Amino acid sequence: MILTPERRRWLIVAVIFVALVFNYLDRQIVAILKPVLKSEYQLDDSGYAMLLNLFTISYAVMYPIGGWLVDRFGPRNVMGIGIIGWSLACIGGGMARTIGMFGLSRAMLGAAEPTNYPAQLKVVAIWFPGRLRATANSLCVAGGSIGAIIAPPLIAWVAISFGWRNVFFIAGAIGLMIALAWWLVYRDPPESIRRDVEASAAKTGDGAKFTWPQLWRTRSLWGILLIRFVSDPVWYFCLFWLPGYLQEDSGLTLQQVGMVGWIPFLAADIGAIATAAWSDRMVRRGGTPLLSRKRMLTVVGLLAPLCALTPYLPSAFTTLLVFSLVAVAALSWLFTISVVIAESFPVANAASVLGIAGGCGAAGAVVFNYFVGQLIGSVGAHQIFLVMALLHPIAIVILWTMVREERVPQSPARALS
Repeated sequence: MILTPERRRWLIVAVIFVALVFNYLDRQIVAILKPVLKSEYQLDDSGYAMLLNLFTISYAVMYPIGGWLVDRFGPRNVMGIGIIGWSLACIGGGMARTIGMFGLSRAMLGAAEPTNYPAQLKVVAIWFPGRLRATANSLCVAGGSIGAIIAPPLIAWVAISFGWRNVFFIAGAIGLMIALAWWLVYRDPPESIRRDVEASAAKTGDGAKFTWPQLWRTRSLWGILLIRFVSDPVWYFCLFWLPGYLQEDSGLTLQQVGMVGWIPFLAADIGAIATAAWSDRMVRRGGTPLLSRKRMLTVVGLLAPLCALTPYLPSAFTTLLVFSLVAVAALSWLFTISVVIAESFPVANAASVLGIAGGCGAAGAVVFNYFVGQLIGSVGAHQIFLVMALLHPIAIVILWTMVREERVPQSPARALS
């Protein structure tokens, strides 16, 4: 079968999807094996928190740098090296015999992983026209949340069957195979694809791009940063706080959480892909790409305030139902705000903007996690859900007032040519 450019771009999407599945699985290993690792390395909870912080700080710092590297050296090189880097870091975790070496492996994992999302966005921006971009983007980044679904049973099974160190070895080996597949499959788009993408894109100049100082003077960059800062924490709550809430407040056992706790994440994946396809359909019917994304995000964002009902819900089933809708809203925003970046900035700047925004979203999650911990320990969960209910409406206001198509200012010489 001849691999036409149209077929190749969907094969590239498939490889990115698999890479992000295992990228997310690798970062979840420590959380799932927490008791084993605490025993192995003689850690208390503060020592375990240190391991998490080594990853998180490296991740937040390297996200903007990863975006710049993608714009500078291209997605093929940066993503390929990044996959190799986090795979070797994962293998290093299995080899570590001291807490210092294990902590170093987690820091390396955090430094290597942020290359993936800016590279993925760059690929979508240069391979897919506006009418397909949101769908392609959502299919790529769905890998992360699919990883959240499969990580607990898969990691537990490998650890029980083959020993906990082999979890790291196997995951790292799979990552190296993904890196090989990436190098074999990925190519820069041919001229026919480039013409199609350029014909559908809003005009931002003849290949022009913002300089770094110019980028920071754009209103849209600050809008995107604020959106990620206020909206990302809702998704992080779904990932890291919802399982505990289902046990402590909704009455489920750990086994029951394992049986049904994946439901909101599956709903989020399906919903986020469907909403992205809906916004693409609006584009195909004549809507401008950026306006279509804004309309979809506004409608979906209005689902998020349903979380304010959580403390008053009568059962775990209703809590799961409400948070399935909230997760659809949160993940739809996380998916499609990347497309908004690609349609607000020149392609040459898109990965850098996503990198900065990703770091800002991680910072928002750190602040919110502290806020949640303080409230749960003092005045209860009601205020937490009330605050969460306000975050996406605030993001909607920012989206409509601050985010627009940014045009590179022409130099006098260019304007006269």
